[in-house]
Amino acid sequence: MKSITIEGQLRTESGKKATRQIRSQKLVPGVIYGGEKEINFSAPATAFKNLVYTPEFLTAEVTVDGKTYSCILKDIQFHKVTDELIHVDFLELVENKKVIASLPLKYVGTPAGVKAGGKLVLKAKTLKVKAYPKDLKAAIEVDISDLNLNENIRVEDVKSEGVEILNSPRIPIASVTMTRQLKQEEAAAPKAAAKGAAPAAAAAPAAKK
Repeated sequence: MKSITIEGQLRTESGKKATRQIRSQKLVPGVIYGGEKEINFSAPATAFKNLVYTPEFLTAEVTVDGKTYSCILKDIQFHKVTDELIHVDFLELVENKKVIASLPLKYVGTPAGVKAGGKLVLKAKTLKVKAYPKDLKAAIEVDISDLNLNENIRVEDVKSEGVEILNSPRIPIASVTMTRQLKQEEAAAPKAAAKGAAPAAAAAPAAKK
């Protein structure tokens, strides 16, 4: 699993005035939760870019006041008008303490239903899980090779060692639906068969009396 490094500065002052001053220096305030104590820090906005603007699940090594904290992203806030990053919350990874995280889904294989002319519909990109830090992974693989036409894969079908999936088990995450063309072909098939049978019936010799 990939990790990025963030060099932060310890924040000793709080409140709106202090926060405005931090942001005026092109710094983003952040907090690290989940450890022995909360760590308030700030870092350049550019330091968070590769962590915030990616679909990948990454860990972060955040160094503040000479100490490094292994973390995952917990929450982010953007300015309502400018869309600039204005606050970041991290969750510290503690070896014997489970954390809740959203892991990306990685779909592998070509569904049988797609080979038969259907269309793959992906309904979920991530799943929420609870796990020890050592069991976190870059993505949860889901094999969709055996997915047939008009079938679903649900949360309960996903198995991933070491993690507890928290989403409702009956929610579909992927399905194969019939395309418009395939529906038209299926609808036309009985009509074509009926037309083919009619001439055959007309050509049949009349029974002798």
